Amino acid sequence: MSHVSRYDLLIAHKEELGKLITLEQGKPLKEALGEINYGAGFVEFFAEEAKRIYGDIIPSALADRRLLVLKQPVGVVGAITPWNFPLAMITRKVGPALACGCTVVIKPSELTPLTALAAAELSLQAGIPPGVVNVIMGNAPDIGDALLTSPQVRKITFTGSTAVGKKLMAGAAGSVKRVSLELGGNAPCIVFDDADLDVAVKGAFAAKFRNTGQTCVCANRILVQEVGFGSSLSACDQAAYVFASIYEKFANAFSKAVQNMQVGDGFTDDVAQGPLINEAAVTKVESLIQDATSKGAKVILGGKRHSLGLTFYEPTVISDANNEMLISREEIFGPVATLFRFKTEDDAIRIANDTTSGLAAYIFTSSIKRSWRVSEALEYGLVGVNEGIISTEVAPFGGVKQSGLGREGSKYGIDEYLEANEIRVHGEYKLICMVCHWDIVQPLFSQLEPDASIWETRVSVGS
Repeated sequence: MSHVSRYDLLIAHKEELGKLITLEQGKPLKEALGEINYGAGFVEFFAEEAKRIYGDIIPSALADRRLLVLKQPVGVVGAITPWNFPLAMITRKVGPALACGCTVVIKPSELTPLTALAAAELSLQAGIPPGVVNVIMGNAPDIGDALLTSPQVRKITFTGSTAVGKKLMAGAAGSVKRVSLELGGNAPCIVFDDADLDVAVKGAFAAKFRNTGQTCVCANRILVQEVGFGSSLSACDQAAYVFASIYEKFANAFSKAVQNMQVGDGFTDDVAQGPLINEAAVTKVESLIQDATSKGAKVILGGKRHSLGLTFYEPTVISDANNEMLISREEIFGPVATLFRFKTEDDAIRIANDTTSGLAAYIFTSSIKRSWRVSEALEYGLVGVNEGIISTEVAPFGGVKQSGLGREGSKYGIDEYLEANEIRVHGEYKLICMVCHWDIVQPLFSQLEPDASIWETRVSVGS
């Protein structure tokens, strides 16, 4: 079978895989099915992109030389994947690796091992030879050390926390392995006074509460402009007339949308939020909220464990957050939206960039000029303008600062699994007359075109 048949098998088994993800990870079935489509998209895209992995011929300053670039697979890849997207993060790494001719050893999260095994089984069914896609379970630190120290493993690709990413980066230095890291985020979501309120609420909601807030691109900080001038007013009118703050309008509309969200069993049709992954995740959320409220933040919705018990937590909205709170510095990874106030565009950019992370950011505005201006000023790898869902297989995904190294997805993600090797060709050839056996020595790339009927060409490649 062809590589694309992995896509066909993923789609054919979408229902079973979706149910498995919901059982293992807890996300609603609708979201789990969406993850299958998303993950399958990487398989299909990279299967097609494999046809376009071309080398290059580079012009040389010397007429008798040619410079060729040959692209070759990096080799064995160690792929360490997280629990929050247990299928899609595998296909996003395995897809380009196979397209480039690499073999892969997958270390999935111990919290979601069954989805990884199912993905590997489908790879076998697709005709991928045994030993090309491998899954290994067990103690995470031990497996990580084995991947880092093995001379056969030439590259590590990891999605997870910044703390673990730093350890992997340090460990890879011993054998100078190539490393791709997709690490934590602290995404700002900036709502300007000229934004369409309905669009902003819908986009911020999607950016914050997808997967119960357990994604690295979640809107960790929602910045809402406190006061603003009407965009249609002249400068003189603006000096005399100030519109009421949209902060309260947004907070009310956003809180209402959050309040309407159903929490519960992911197999129930109307449920939009499942449980958090484990007790430690709930404890972290509680600690962050306690710190925020002790420093002046107000809980306007939720703020406690859900009556369902276990690891369910109420969808929560907190107002009047600031950068002195831990919740503004750490990834929440839970269903908690924090609202910040800002007054000017410069304030928004300063607050948004005041973090060591730089993965994703979101902007809501009706001004094209502002959207470009702010997008270019933000120190983030991905920026969504009037959009809350921004990841796709056809565009590069990755962060700046301490949010990682390298890119996944798109034509740019292919290069992470390739070595570009130069071949420099220089030499000469002899033209030997088949009648009189005279010979003429010519540079290998001479413009001379001999008469093939009487001359035989013999190439001698030199340095």
